[in-house]
Amino acid sequence: MLLQNIRARIGARFNGDSEAGFTLIELLVVMLILGILAAIALPAFFNQKSKATDSKAKSNAHSAQVAIETCASENSTGSYATCTYSQLIAIEPTLPTSTAASGTESLAVTPNAAVGYTIAVTSTTGNVFKIVRANGATTFPCTVTAADKRGGCPGTGATEGSWN
Repeated sequence: MLLQNIRARIGARFNGDSEAGFTLIELLVVMLILGILAAIALPAFFNQKSKATDSKAKSNAHSAQVAIETCASENSTGSYATCTYSQLIAIEPTLPTSTAASGTESLAVTPNAAVGYTIAVTSTTGNVFKIVRANGATTFPCTVTAADKRGGCPGTGATEGSWN
């Protein structure tokens, strides 16, 4: 009986009956499926970095808007013209510097007399996001670079849009 069991096990090993594993075709099919999924998913992820930097620029523009509104309301005159960039930094220290080196985000705040202001933030992607307040109306224009038509500036394919 013991001898028969040993012979059966050795015979099964030689026949490959107890071998478990994947065939080459099965492995190739799995690799093909993974390659197709990667080809579909990767382009969607590559655009996320530019969207994130554009989102950061929009957030900084909004922070600057809150800071200049705070500055104007704290002034005895209520005028935007008296607000300087250093006052805005004192109100909101997380604002980026107004002068920027290549590849960094820049912010420019320009008071327009007593009735408004223009805030322009240039993202590291080159897209420019603005907040323009004039005579009580606020607009949110944006301009995209030629290289980045699908960043955070929606529109109808033109180079200008509104990010509101």
